[in-house]
Amino acid sequence: MKVKGVLFDFSGTLFRVESAASWLAAALERTGVRMGEAEAAGTARRLEEAGALPGGAHPRSVPPHLTGAWAARDRSAEEHRAAYTGLAREVPLPRPGIYDALYERHMEPAAWRPYADAAGVLGELRQRGVRTAVVSNVGWDLRPVFRAHGLGAWVDAYALSFEHGVQKPDPRLFLAACQELGLAPGEVLMVGDDRRADGGAAALGCAVHLVDHLPVEERPAGLRPVLGLAG
Repeated sequence: MKVKGVLFDFSGTLFRVESAASWLAAALERTGVRMGEAEAAGTARRLEEAGALPGGAHPRSVPPHLTGAWAARDRSAEEHRAAYTGLAREVPLPRPGIYDALYERHMEPAAWRPYADAAGVLGELRQRGVRTAVVSNVGWDLRPVFRAHGLGAWVDAYALSFEHGVQKPDPRLFLAACQELGLAPGEVLMVGDDRRADGGAAALGCAVHLVDHLPVEERPAGLRPVLGLAG
């Protein structure tokens, strides 16, 4: 069957979050806290290892008291904040307000960069009459990120886990996106970077295409194959 719609994951697929060092630097500037270069580098590394940066690396290990919060982190805004600020608090910081500043920073458009081919691929799909949606496990409204980077005009719909109370790989989130596009799952391709989470669309009857979650500089054309699969 001809692919008439494409669902895209957000983090690691269309956008990449900033480095832990940049993330920490922004939060320190906002809170007026100064750290030496070596101290800041070590703190950023420990935060990254803790998995405290949403969209970054997963935790090396989740503390027992956070396992429940981590498992449900994308079902609501409250659970998302609790999970990630909880992980961040595993790393000692000089001022309590930095933890909230870190969480707030990751939701800012400046914390995200689109992959180099994202706008071109989304624009070409629109020209072909292929409808698109973003399906993301997330605890906050990422639409402003798309608008700020000039990609919002190319997205027809959003199915965000915290707005539906379910998270990928639950088929209900993919179904919600298909319904928003007015398409049957068999007419839709899911594009993502996580075999388990994004691969859940296959249970609904969607085709699935995986991309590599790499730094922006290392994946200049990873989305281009989608154009050979759709429209």
